[in-house]
Amino acid sequence: MITYFQLLLSVALFCNAFFSAFSDENIEKSDVYSVTAFGAKGDGQTDNTSAFQEALNKASETGGTVFVPAGKFLLAGNLNVPPNVVLEGIWRGPARHKDSKGSTLLARAGKGDRDGQPFLTMNECSGLKGIVVHYPDQIDEDPPIPYPWTIRGKGDNILITDVLVTNPYQAIDFGTYPCGRHYINRFYAQALYRGIFIDKCFDVGRIENVHLWPFWSTGGPVRRFTEREGVAFIFGRTDWQFVTNTFCIGYNVGFVFQAFRDGPGNVLISQSGSDIGPCAVRVEQVQEHAGVSFVNCQMMAGVDILESNSGPVKFTATGFWPIPDTESQAKLKGKGHVFFEGCHFSDWDVPGKGAPCIEANSQGLTITGCDFMASGKKQIVLGENVKSAVITANRFRGGILIENKTSGDVQIGLNTFQ
Repeated sequence: MITYFQLLLSVALFCNAFFSAFSDENIEKSDVYSVTAFGAKGDGQTDNTSAFQEALNKASETGGTVFVPAGKFLLAGNLNVPPNVVLEGIWRGPARHKDSKGSTLLARAGKGDRDGQPFLTMNECSGLKGIVVHYPDQIDEDPPIPYPWTIRGKGDNILITDVLVTNPYQAIDFGTYPCGRHYINRFYAQALYRGIFIDKCFDVGRIENVHLWPFWSTGGPVRRFTEREGVAFIFGRTDWQFVTNTFCIGYNVGFVFQAFRDGPGNVLISQSGSDIGPCAVRVEQVQEHAGVSFVNCQMMAGVDILESNSGPVKFTATGFWPIPDTESQAKLKGKGHVFFEGCHFSDWDVPGKGAPCIEANSQGLTITGCDFMASGKKQIVLGENVKSAVITANRFRGGILIENKTSGDVQIGLNTFQ
């Protein structure tokens, strides 16, 4: 008679035998290629360009993974990641600093040529994962040395995750060629000139958990260059772009929306922010049917919507606060309708020139449920080009100071002033 204990033991032995047949040790490893098997050395001195490319080409024969172990792998040339191939290092979350141990690529290609061939070209259904890229010849000066884009996409369904690029002049180009259904996740970089460029995305791109921050130089002269010339996120034509949990600091412009050859795009941005820069958001043009929407975001400092824009721009549950020379927090022009709903403005007109918080000359404006927290400062000026404005249910600290210069339809009511 089999006891209960013997039955449990038999089941456990059976399960162990069954699942061990599918363990890592028994899975066929012919689709994983280590760069060291092709002669790569992580000594920081050997040029590994040929070894890496040979491994990538071999993996492309059937599709597979090229594995980069821990080490510092110098690459004097450029790499092409073929379709259906993943270049993967050891990280399962992005590294924080250039001196972190792990799978590090030392990039030397393209020095001095901003428009040259990118360091990494990624093709359809390719991936980059668990890698650190560092430019050992870059200098902490104003200006720094120009380099081409670190990563350029060519084709749909490209993945970038768990990647740190410490000091790129330009980080990710998913706009020169069509890159639909891309996925960028857990990407860190101190992009000195341009961060992430999106264009020609004709089918739903996704960007999540991106941190553009001084991982390389926290206070050197190069920061002045980025504050004067740098742009963190550039969006052109993109049809349904979802952006979540992104952050940038110290850029001249945080988020910019433009129209290139294929026209403008529409973008949904949440839980994101631009810190310490004169312009958090600049809108040159967005799609008229969808536009751009910011939800639960934080902006330091201003919003600049240009005359060229004709699409809707929305800010919901978003906080705004100034840098020392901020005058107006938002300057609005163009044919598009601009929305501020449930937002708060902590201060503005820091130099004391009498600038309003919102200087509106867009054709449409809605401000509802917002808190203007600076007491005694002019909150809104409605310019002559405003055709329609609704300003209701807001809190204006220290009095309602709204200047109306338009003959358009303006509805102001149910606001408090204490």
